[in-house]
Amino acid sequence: MTAARAGDVVRVHYTGTFDDGRTFDSSAGREPLEFTLGEGEVVSGFDAAVTGMSVGEKKTVKLNPEQAYGHRREDQVMTVARNMLPAELKPKPGMQLQANAPNGGQIVLIVVEANDDSVTLDGNHPLAGKRLTFEIELIGIAEAA
Repeated sequence: MTAARAGDVVRVHYTGTFDDGRTFDSSAGREPLEFTLGEGEVVSGFDAAVTGMSVGEKKTVKLNPEQAYGHRREDQVMTVARNMLPAELKPKPGMQLQANAPNGGQIVLIVVEANDDSVTLDGNHPLAGKRLTFEIELIGIAEAA
């Protein structure tokens, strides 16, 4: 059987859970996730777990934060003046906002706190700092040329 390797386009079904068993994401009932191994399209631990799998193989992996979304960084939490945001925006805790990153990309910021004068925003990924468990099944491989 062919094993998945860097450069292959793979299709997987997965379920991601926290240590307490709660599911945070799953491909159940959807199309399988498709990505290119080794291209950084998924977190490094997920990519490493799929590498070497054969079609039909299933596995469960536990990822520490450094293999997933990293550790929470307090320097990613900032408070800005309310007038720095569009006047029509009514920020509320939990709301997700998009901003332009210095590299030209987009970043997602989560509103932590908001009042008439300021808004506290968190640029950490919502799963940063968490241990994650993934149940993975490799559905298909399109081998690299």
